[in-house]
Amino acid sequence: MSQDFNFVLAGFGGQGLLFGGKVIATAGLIEDKELSWLPSYGPEMRGGTANCSVCLSDNPIGSPLVMEPNGIIAMNQPSFDKFIDLVSDGGVAVVDSTLVPTMRYPENVKVVEIPATAMAEENGLKGLANIICVGKLFAETGFCSEETLFAAMERCIPPRKQHLLEPNLKALRLGIEA
Repeated sequence: MSQDFNFVLAGFGGQGLLFGGKVIATAGLIEDKELSWLPSYGPEMRGGTANCSVCLSDNPIGSPLVMEPNGIIAMNQPSFDKFIDLVSDGGVAVVDSTLVPTMRYPENVKVVEIPATAMAEENGLKGLANIICVGKLFAETGFCSEETLFAAMERCIPPRKQHLLEPNLKALRLGIEA
């Protein structure tokens, strides 16, 4: 039986959440899934709010808007507060506990705290907390195979930025193993 994945990745503009969503969507593309990736920016862009919806399915996707996610990544307090109550029963919330000091634990939702921003800084991966969270979301949901996830990252890093591939792969591994 296949599972549909309806994710929301949310935080401040500039945290790389749209890129994280693109990696997830690219994994779906590699595995020949139906997919959608829908970015949403606050009016301020960098420093304002940003989120994206990502849907992966074996069946056609009716709407790219995710109203009831079965997985979220929340990288700041406003995003956690906005999306936590929308997570469907049995869903998972990966939360950057470095930047979300106040959490609630809704019934039937698995809240996974990961100090992604602190982990990124401690490991010389400043700016890659988003990718640590993507790795953790993968570990919790299995939205693709591990091989596909790493291939998606390789595909998402443009040739002129190949020096960023290894740090991003390291960040994925940190999230998966956390």
